[in-house]
Amino acid sequence: MVLYVFHFLTIAPTVDLFTPTCLPIVDSLFPAWSRRCIRALKAVQTEHVAAQVYTRRCFSAPVPRVTSHYTIYPRDKDPRWEGVDMERFADEADVVIVGGGPAGLSAAIRLKQLANQHEKELRVCVVEKASQIGAHTLSGACLEPTALNELFPDWKERGAPLNTQVTEDKFAILTEKYRIPVPILPGLPMNNHGNYIVRLGHFVRWLGEQAEELGVELYPGYAAAEVLFHEDGSVKGIATNDVGIAKDGSPKDVFERGMELHAKVTLFGEGCHGHLAKQLYKHFNLREGCEPQTYAIGLKELWLIDEKKWRPGRVEHSVGWPLNRNTYGGSFLYHLNEGEPLVALGFVVGLDYTNPYLSPFREFQRWKHHPSIAPTLEGGSRIAYGARALNEGGFQSVPKLTFPGGTLIGCSPGFMNVPKIKGTHTAMKSGMLAAEAIFSKLTDESLQSETTGIYVPEYEQSLKNSWVWKELHAVRNIRPSFHNYFGLYGGMLYTGIFYWILRGKEPWTLKHCGMDSAQLKPAKECTPIEYPKPDGKISFDLLSSVALSGTNHEHDQPPHLTLKDDGVPVAQNLAIYDGPEQRFCPAGVYEFVPLESGEGMRLQINAQNCVHCKTCDIKDPSQNINWVVPEGSGGPAYNGM
Repeated sequence: MVLYVFHFLTIAPTVDLFTPTCLPIVDSLFPAWSRRCIRALKAVQTEHVAAQVYTRRCFSAPVPRVTSHYTIYPRDKDPRWEGVDMERFADEADVVIVGGGPAGLSAAIRLKQLANQHEKELRVCVVEKASQIGAHTLSGACLEPTALNELFPDWKERGAPLNTQVTEDKFAILTEKYRIPVPILPGLPMNNHGNYIVRLGHFVRWLGEQAEELGVELYPGYAAAEVLFHEDGSVKGIATNDVGIAKDGSPKDVFERGMELHAKVTLFGEGCHGHLAKQLYKHFNLREGCEPQTYAIGLKELWLIDEKKWRPGRVEHSVGWPLNRNTYGGSFLYHLNEGEPLVALGFVVGLDYTNPYLSPFREFQRWKHHPSIAPTLEGGSRIAYGARALNEGGFQSVPKLTFPGGTLIGCSPGFMNVPKIKGTHTAMKSGMLAAEAIFSKLTDESLQSETTGIYVPEYEQSLKNSWVWKELHAVRNIRPSFHNYFGLYGGMLYTGIFYWILRGKEPWTLKHCGMDSAQLKPAKECTPIEYPKPDGKISFDLLSSVALSGTNHEHDQPPHLTLKDDGVPVAQNLAIYDGPEQRFCPAGVYEFVPLESGEGMRLQINAQNCVHCKTCDIKDPSQNINWVVPEGSGGPAYNGM
């Protein structure tokens, strides 16, 4: 009987079960409820046929080729590459670090501190895809100095750019017209007593200067494009990207092969949703036993405001409007003290939202018009814009951190304390702990490694024994507690009762709702969102915003936003979800335009606009987009974002 049911469910989309031939068979098999089943199947059949007709009508034209990257179209099968010299120069170091952010630089600094302290020679190299150290760094940022105090107890004497200590802390729930203040009780995650408002790009640049003074080799402008492996399967190092490839995927006259950097241990600190980390997750099955990572998109602007409205040291956070109660997100507005009336403001939207019509960028622009926000900005001028994805999975989503030949550090595996909206201090500490474990291993004269690439499981254990693990465990249930009927309000109630009273010691661990890419509902089930037009004074259009990010890529190169199948965006994303990539991208990279023939649509990728936020790779409902590194030094040029 079950097989018959399965058979009918299988053929339902292609066979009309209401024909005189089929009905007697169905009635004999299921006399009591056949008609009800058939009605349901008929509805499925009708919908399926309608979708097929729609697809044939709109998408019958040949699919235009969008992707030309060699990761999709291998060069060994491309006759244009015959005879091209593909040999790579190789160099050797003790430790190679991918990513010149807080985690990578803290690891490099700690390694050299230990080497100098023990009078050991240790070559440490850091490769960074941005043109300058800190140029791709973006965060709020309210910095908790715990890890910095451990790394450099004398950071004030060294001139660290921590100029604004928090003097005032505010939190509120917003409705469309009102602001409801919420007291910040001692011990709650949002309490910022003792923290500093910083421009994280400037702080990272300062860390780079400290690293160079200690002898760390920094290589900005070199994007790590590939993980290299020894014959035994352990990590050998990385290869930087090739340059001099035309947009159509052919070699230019100036083509140059990337170089290989080999190391005894390679640290991957690429930041949120790292390109190489994704490969490592699959190669070593690092996500076995943990939940899928969940993310948010954070958008930020810097403003110069009227000095009369400037309150240096003030920190303001809010939740609520313009998001509904079931969409996770919130805002920040920080008043800096750097000699001019500067404020940093931003908006964060959880990427597990369900309505494909939602645009995080437009929600951000709408939020600025709230009666409690707009007065601060009126008469001011916007000077910078940027966007970046954030890890929000926390404790439940941390993967295995070590594998033969390498480790994961920083925001790449995801150590952000979500309710605090802080991850720099935990990222730095993870890098420091990795450095200490690696140094002990490299200087162990009795070391006998089973693989050529050295395995350092001690790092993962030391991290689990540290304050980082304790901190993440304590807040593990706050983010997933928002997945309830009451959404925002249920989550806040949970935080107030269980976190403030029990400090995260409740004997259960809540789960996330799955991958963010699987959360969108079909467009036909959702209500389109009508966003007001930007006024050009407080709110702005997308392209003028991207212009303030300093983003630049070599135009004549293969788009680094690659598609596994060029036909999927139109046939699936546009047909089912009304093309959400044209709304969730905060840089206008994706747009659907009519085919030249006038029959159907095609996806256009404006890769030169990409700010490297990785949102598309995360949120794409078909998981067809794969973000890979462009030519080194391409991307945003954030000045202290």
